[in-house]
Amino acid sequence: MSRIALLGGGFSTDEDGVLDDWVLGHARASRPKVCFVPTASGDAAGYIEKFFDAFRARDCEASVLPLFRRELDDTALRDFLLAQDVVYVGGGNTANLLVVWRVHGVDRLLREAYAGGTLLCGISAGANCWAEGSHTDSYGPLTHLPDGLGLLPGSVCPHYDSEPGRRSSYRAAVPRGALPAGWAVEDGAAALFTDGRLTEAVTRTPDARLYRVRADGGTVAVEEAVPCRPLGG
Repeated sequence: MSRIALLGGGFSTDEDGVLDDWVLGHARASRPKVCFVPTASGDAAGYIEKFFDAFRARDCEASVLPLFRRELDDTALRDFLLAQDVVYVGGGNTANLLVVWRVHGVDRLLREAYAGGTLLCGISAGANCWAEGSHTDSYGPLTHLPDGLGLLPGSVCPHYDSEPGRRSSYRAAVPRGALPAGWAVEDGAAALFTDGRLTEAVTRTPDARLYRVRADGGTVAVEEAVPCRPLGG
């Protein structure tokens, strides 16, 4: 069973920790090993500190994988990643993240971890990276990035409701074929995919939604809201 979670929030944006608790609830171990991968932010120190502040208080074994000052050789890097129960990828620049991962072979190791049952998840760039393509501001203006690990069929658009232009730009990219049909995640929502198929959609806020966006066969995008289960109180 291979699983990916797309997050519209988490420790970097929310104070309640509801979505992070939801992620840990799907880990394969009762006290999971959780590795934060901050590549998309350039291994920003403040981001790493915020992760540890959030996860050291939880019943898990928290760690981080820096790549801009890499500490592990190839063998140790493989052993480390394959031992994780959850790999949690942070936000930032999707295009840069993919380049750095491929230089260090992390893309191949994540495929191996995914096949072995490690839960892969992330927010923003950390959600984009798992799909075939994504909607991104990696190059400045909003555009499409027809490149990703391809572990999740289709495309991903994060921040669907919170960043100006996201919705209209993604809805234009799909019908013209710039991106395949995919999933638009509003801030506060999250989705779990098992073996490439949506198996759970949740929300930490009453109004947050997950959408399936596809072409209607012409030049118009069809946007279908997915029922989401509320989390917490």
